[in-house]
Amino acid sequence: MAEKLSDLAEAMRRDGRLSRDVRFSARQIRRWESADPPYPRPAHRTVLQEYFNRTPGQLGFASPVPSPDRTAAVPAPPTPPAGRHDLRAGALPGGEAVAAAATGTGGGPGPLPWTVPALSRGPRGSKVGIDEVELLKATARDHDAIDQRLGGEVVWRSAHAHLGLVRHLCEQGSYSDAIGEELTLVAGRLTTSLGWYGYDADRQAEARICLSEGLNAAMLRGDAALATRTLTILARQAIDLGAPREAVRFARSAHQRALAWRSRPRAKAPPRVMALVAIREAHGHAATGDGPAFESAVTRAWTAFARGTTDDDPSWVAFLNEAELTCLEGMARADARQHDRAVRLLERAGRIQSARFARNRGMSLVRLADATLACGRVDHAVAAGQETLNLVDLGLSSARVLRRLTSLARDLAPYADSVPVRDLRARLAGLTA
Repeated sequence: MAEKLSDLAEAMRRDGRLSRDVRFSARQIRRWESADPPYPRPAHRTVLQEYFNRTPGQLGFASPVPSPDRTAAVPAPPTPPAGRHDLRAGALPGGEAVAAAATGTGGGPGPLPWTVPALSRGPRGSKVGIDEVELLKATARDHDAIDQRLGGEVVWRSAHAHLGLVRHLCEQGSYSDAIGEELTLVAGRLTTSLGWYGYDADRQAEARICLSEGLNAAMLRGDAALATRTLTILARQAIDLGAPREAVRFARSAHQRALAWRSRPRAKAPPRVMALVAIREAHGHAATGDGPAFESAVTRAWTAFARGTTDDDPSWVAFLNEAELTCLEGMARADARQHDRAVRLLERAGRIQSARFARNRGMSLVRLADATLACGRVDHAVAAGQETLNLVDLGLSSARVLRRLTSLARDLAPYADSVPVRDLRARLAGLTA
């Protein structure tokens, strides 16, 4: 049963019906078959419902929260009884409802439930158990899924409120030592995620603060995985801030943490993580003009990527598919002024990228527009710009992508006599008005 469900989950992920890799184990199924089964996580529920053609309730699972109608407006949470703070009353609904409400398309009556300040100010001693921790983690996963589709601007505020709730529970909650460890781990991961959302929303000062806090938390805990992730984001941000040498230093530090991923001798991070670290270093070398170091790091990235995925892959490298690594190499080659090679890579990246990674596809397209314009192919630049704007019309709100589009409009000014160029610039002007 575990193998069949895992195979189905993989097929659903390839089809875009799941936003992350999902695996099932025999132990997990035994727990679900017990007298008091835990409620499955959202992704697991989706696969179970597909396999059995039954709702979780029909399968015998008692939901810890009422199941909202995804087509209805998001309701306000019930008021907890006096003296009791029920975290589950503000649990995050399904990802599609979140995306609709966050973008203002869901017709909701007011603030999203988990952003209501009262939720993060419960009384001292609020009881926190494994169910509450799982709900906090599920909320974080939904935030990540929204970020991949729409960008950090959409999810920044609700993620900030969510982190505030976790920190409140860490300080004021009542829990066991084991739950305390889990809460601390969740807080550290959320802080780094918030740093990424801030970076994508072009809130660079706030992003750097969050990433610095996330890195400090990782160092204090000896959490090599969290440190590795945070350093790769800092490297990516440093490129955009015009500090490529700093990006190389961050990436090399990430490499050292990745080598210490496990406590066992000679154990290191999974190949996908090593590939991400290497391509971050490569981009730094490209921007500094160190060609040999750049080519060496690109080779290391693709060599690690070719080793495939493993069961130990963290969720935060799920985005690094072939399309994304191709895009990252293309962006680096563009910054190294290898525009012809960059165009070929970015064209391929945009062509093969999954729809569920719309933000990443938007970035590959807008960088393609820049690279083709640098090659003098104005018509191709306009076509890539128009395709990027189509994604914006569908809800993409990554500030990084929008900033690139604004720059593209300026770069196209010398070609304003062309009708396609005028049309694109007019459309861009309407976007930024």
